Amino acid sequence: MTIINSSIKTAVVSGLAVTLIATSGAALADYPERPLTLIVPWAAGGGTDATARTIARALEEELGQNVNVVNRTGGSGVVGHTTMINAKPDGYTIGLATGEVNMMHWQGLTNLTFEDFTPIAQINYDFPGIQVAADSPYESLEELLEAIRTEPKGTFTASGTGQGGVWHLAFAGFLMDQGIAADQVTWIPSEGAAPAMTELVSGGIDIVPSSVPEARSMIEAGRVKSFAVMSPERIPSFPDIPTIQEEIGSSYQVGEWRGIAGPKGMEPDVVATLEAALEAAYNSDTYQEFMNQQGFGTEWRNAEEFGQLMQEMDGVFGDIVEQVGLAN
Repeated sequence: MTIINSSIKTAVVSGLAVTLIATSGAALADYPERPLTLIVPWAAGGGTDATARTIARALEEELGQNVNVVNRTGGSGVVGHTTMINAKPDGYTIGLATGEVNMMHWQGLTNLTFEDFTPIAQINYDFPGIQVAADSPYESLEELLEAIRTEPKGTFTASGTGQGGVWHLAFAGFLMDQGIAADQVTWIPSEGAAPAMTELVSGGIDIVPSSVPEARSMIEAGRVKSFAVMSPERIPSFPDIPTIQEEIGSSYQVGEWRGIAGPKGMEPDVVATLEAALEAAYNSDTYQEFMNQQGFGTEWRNAEEFGQLMQEMDGVFGDIVEQVGLAN
């Protein structure tokens, strides 16, 4: 019978542990070793999709691997976001999460919340403007608000997204900020800002509180005017549109965030690698020039700050959903 000396046994076990640690460290150090998949919860051709494909190109240059964009649509964003959180947390399937993460569960559309994600970095934030038809009888945001406040509930209609979508809730929150009931203006659901703009200029609705880039073509054609934007500063590509702070002294700021996130449980070293690569991609000419040309907002938050934003906005939108009467 062979007896292993205890000191030899300890050395063997220790050596094995060192080997395992070294192997694990080498595996993490080699990340990524193969292409990544970037899930987009919205349809191809839209603003979110364009943002995702642009950051993916810039990210490929930093990681040295292909980043394949895959659209997973349906359920007002539920399908795509669920795909993200159900992925293996190895860093090879990530997604472009959007502000709907803070809205869907309050409305009973899904059980997923921001806590089901690993935040990696925020790369975009778009603030809504308040657009009316060029022939609207109102000449300023102040005039429009006074009319909304004094006319009977339901006199005015607005659109730009589905019921309970980001522009609906952002506008409802703005009304609340002004001491007006969140449902004072009737929301007409639409498939997006583009069809809502068509309705606006034809007289079918009164207001479209969408992002200003979505109204660009109608503004440039002289068929729509934007009274103000709910942002801390004027949008560089729309320098003539004032902020609501400038117009009526309101500091209200709510919009649509977009950021890169993965499923819960990702390795910190993998997150750090992605975070660093994303920061370089975010600052690249590829990304910045595209976003500036389109008029989309660029806003950076690292993993920790992005997680804090997701948590903060969850409470903000939860309150708005409750006030609008969409809580479930």
